[in-house]
Amino acid sequence: MFEFVRAHTRLFQFILLLLILPSFAFVGMQGYTSMMGGANAGVATVDGRKITQAEWDNAQREQANRIRGQNPNVDAKLLDTPEVKHQALEGLVTERTLKAAAEHQHFTPSAEAVAARFWADPQFAFLRNPDGTVNKGLLAAQGLTPSGFLERLRQDYAIRQVTSPVETSVTVGSSSPKLAFDALLQQREVQLQRFDVKEFAAKLNPSDADIDAFYKEPANAAKFQLPESAQIQYVVLDLEALKKDVSFTDEDLRKYYAENASRYGVPEERRASHILIKAERSAPAEERAKAKAKAEDLMAQVRKNPAAFGELAKKNSQDEGSAVNGGDLDFFGRGAMVKEFDAAVYAMKQGEISNLVETDFGFHIIQMTGTRGGDKKPFEAVRTEVEAEVRKQLAQRRYAEAAEQFGNLAYEQSDSLQPVADKLKLQIQTATVQRQPQAGANLAGGPLMSPKLLDAVFGADALRNKRNTEAVETGPSQLVSARVVQHNPARVPPLADVKDKVREQLVRKLATLEAKKAGEARLAALKANATDTAGLEAAVSVSRAKPQGLTRAQLEAVLGADAAKLPAAVGVTADDGSYVVVRINQLQPRDAAVIDDKRAAQQYASAWARAESQAYLAALKSQYKAVIKVAAPASAASAP
Repeated sequence: MFEFVRAHTRLFQFILLLLILPSFAFVGMQGYTSMMGGANAGVATVDGRKITQAEWDNAQREQANRIRGQNPNVDAKLLDTPEVKHQALEGLVTERTLKAAAEHQHFTPSAEAVAARFWADPQFAFLRNPDGTVNKGLLAAQGLTPSGFLERLRQDYAIRQVTSPVETSVTVGSSSPKLAFDALLQQREVQLQRFDVKEFAAKLNPSDADIDAFYKEPANAAKFQLPESAQIQYVVLDLEALKKDVSFTDEDLRKYYAENASRYGVPEERRASHILIKAERSAPAEERAKAKAKAEDLMAQVRKNPAAFGELAKKNSQDEGSAVNGGDLDFFGRGAMVKEFDAAVYAMKQGEISNLVETDFGFHIIQMTGTRGGDKKPFEAVRTEVEAEVRKQLAQRRYAEAAEQFGNLAYEQSDSLQPVADKLKLQIQTATVQRQPQAGANLAGGPLMSPKLLDAVFGADALRNKRNTEAVETGPSQLVSARVVQHNPARVPPLADVKDKVREQLVRKLATLEAKKAGEARLAALKANATDTAGLEAAVSVSRAKPQGLTRAQLEAVLGADAAKLPAAVGVTADDGSYVVVRINQLQPRDAAVIDDKRAAQQYASAWARAESQAYLAALKSQYKAVIKVAAPASAASAP
């Protein structure tokens, strides 16, 4: 069947065209309308207003972009899970609920209040230019206009008015944090006695009969089963492969270096301080003359005593952002300031004070205080870097054409990978793979970790007919085609093939039982005679902050043991099967070095405020009838 399809591809394309066109003529427009309606379908409602699929999709994109901004190396697949998508919808519903509450409670801040918050809040300092304007470039990089940003700031301010009374109303006494943290971080003085599995294992020597009997136990069959696997050949087309085949001349490298000279040096930056007397160009002439006269008076004072520049700036500069720093604007590159200011600074020598500089914002007195950068590396020093970049760019230009050839050859000559390897000068590689990605030194992060490729390798056609898989995209600018050489179904191997592994597991099982048996006997003896300290280690203090090598399960058992009558003893099995007997000698107060009373009170209040806020938000969602119509993923739905 597949041979017939391959041989008559054009015929099947024509038949499919005849089938598709009539169906589109009758139902296509209706289907198109339904599809568009899907984007506007309600996935949730808040206060009688629906949230559409399109809005949810946009919220997912914003959430993903925000996470990538915080962690550029995050795996893209982690941002596309049902749980993460549902979190975006929950966040959108929360935002709409708080907006509804702000509207109903008439929390509409004035433009003056929003502006005052922008200028006063340190978190927005990076968006404020030294001359007192908003940095439009940074806003544009985030997809915002100044008016859009101020509207978002207004909405955020309104929402904060809804939540801040609850968040700031929590008050706690001194006793509650102390009781909570004393219980959480209590210390106990203990002595340990460990019954190590390895020590017992060293003394065990099971017979061949014991090993055979253990291997044949039905419950152990799955432990020794070899998973399904396939031995494959594969070829990878990516930029690294194409880089090897590109050609260029020394002249090409020097031309690229000349065209991108700024990349091979450190751009010059200058540092300056200024005193600004505001006077917009559109202001009345009398007002501008008054501002200029004040600036000239300050100029005279600066000329007389240059060392007083910083103090004069603090007292007189009308640039609120830099005045507090004595007018200091820190380092900035060419073009970062308005052109008159920029031209003046880059024409000055270090330590020099300018004449009055007039800009759209008023009159500036500038002192150039430092310079750095401006050095350019010679061609020979960066030749390797230039060559690598030229190779990369030439490979990128070649990739689209090569990718089409790769896909066509892998499909059209599907009984071998040699034609595509020869044509594109690729290397045929070999590997043994399983249906699920297996971490390993030769696979980690590589194309054989791709679930899409493994699905293709273990597809019916690839396994049965040993044909090339289609070209599978396994990463950015990376295509892979593979061919199964040998398929190995899952099987239970003969005992002889896995005898060492079987013996190891049997010894571990027996050693674990022996360690537990010995440990429980010692525990019973210690409970009968608490003064018998033979074999116990030196006393140490343990707590959740200082586990002293105990696992979490062991630590919780020790801290949860009844300490009404001391000394007391408990026994706990470790993760590796070892057994630990613990003698609890005395209770100790929490370590003040871990968290003092002041920090404890702050953290307790913060946790309490979060709990109050969550309860208040839940009440608001109920009040404004917030309903999510999309079922939560199983993992999210089952979460506490």
